[in-house]
Amino acid sequence: MSASDIHDEENNSAQSGASHEDDSESIEALESREAEQKAKKAEFAKMLGDSFNKKSKKLSVGDRIKGELLVVGKNEDVFVSTGTMTDGIVSRRELMDAEGNVPFKVGDVLDFYVIQVRSGEIRLSRKATGKNLASDLEDAYDMMMPISGRIVEVCNGGVRVNIKGKLAFCPISQIDIVRVENAEDYVGKQFDFRITQFSEGGRNIVVSRRKLLDEERELSAGSFLEEHKDGDLVQGRVTRLEKFGAFIELAPGIDGLAHISELSWSRVGDPSEVVQVGQEVTVKLLKRETVGDRVKISVSIKQAGEGRPSADASASGAANAPNPNDPFTKFPVGTIVTGKVERKELYGLFIQLAPGITGLLHKSKSFDHPEFGYDKIKVNDQVTVQVAEIRREERKISLDVPQDPNRDDWKTHTQNTGSFGTLGDKLKNMAVKKK
Repeated sequence: MSASDIHDEENNSAQSGASHEDDSESIEALESREAEQKAKKAEFAKMLGDSFNKKSKKLSVGDRIKGELLVVGKNEDVFVSTGTMTDGIVSRRELMDAEGNVPFKVGDVLDFYVIQVRSGEIRLSRKATGKNLASDLEDAYDMMMPISGRIVEVCNGGVRVNIKGKLAFCPISQIDIVRVENAEDYVGKQFDFRITQFSEGGRNIVVSRRKLLDEERELSAGSFLEEHKDGDLVQGRVTRLEKFGAFIELAPGIDGLAHISELSWSRVGDPSEVVQVGQEVTVKLLKRETVGDRVKISVSIKQAGEGRPSADASASGAANAPNPNDPFTKFPVGTIVTGKVERKELYGLFIQLAPGITGLLHKSKSFDHPEFGYDKIKVNDQVTVQVAEIRREERKISLDVPQDPNRDDWKTHTQNTGSFGTLGDKLKNMAVKKK
């Protein structure tokens, strides 16, 4: 093969390679154009579909929509895209803030309610209509969501509640978790309610506050019982007194019962003798039990006085330090205190030194003190006594009539002056002379 033949073959090969490259570029360009045309067709199809949807979509009074602001000028009306072929109109005043300015701009999307539909015009508002309200309340009913309402008046069997401009009925048994004696006390107050009945398009609505309170109490009770165990000391507040004991709120919605026998180490005729409603107390958790779907908690005020040392005392090594809550540390032996006579028995007086702390003054202790006037003392009288003995194991305090600090002065006087001795000698001498 000649050199010229080789050169021609190389040229042909180069031209062939260039031709293949050109073909590859042409295919890529063609595919790109085809993809672009498909995208345009898809976009056109979407626009066409949206157009048909807008034509077919109709709005009715009460509908809630999201609308895009199209024109926000100084005119009275503001134009809003409604998602249909017809734009909506909303009064500029509804978009103003407290200073009279419109804090929105073109392109902002807001919630609107359809309040009027006429030929070629859709009026919008940012305020809900009656139909919207009914729809919202029905949603709250279906989803068991709490909804706020204000009690406006008492009616037969319960109260009427204003919920978003609609009146609902709440039975008196569903107003609170406790027994309601006077529903008038709740008028004008705002609470959360659960809708328990919704019918007749919102013309018949029944609500309950108690259901929400029961749920909150169950959650609170579960948390409280996880954090505390029997034997713990907790703070509480007396909420109600009954003849059999006192109910003490341990946590929001959680009450414990301190039986009358657990109020004081002394005999108690009525809980009001020891505690009062609203009083803050320390109690000891005795027992919790589940009865049905409720948890009952028994507590003790008197046993809380025995208590255990505080964390600070334990940390400092004073594990055996006296508990300041122990009533028997408040009245050490020798203390003179004025108390109230709780009971008068044949053998003595039971005298209350402080709420929940009672001591016994035995009748025999008054024999040497006629000035004390034991026989004249009556129940509820105030008397001054002195702590004579404390028997901590038996939880008992023995009392005495206060001792006169000067009652033994005559003995000292006799020893110092010998006056009685001199008189005795004279009497003796007189007796001898008579003989």
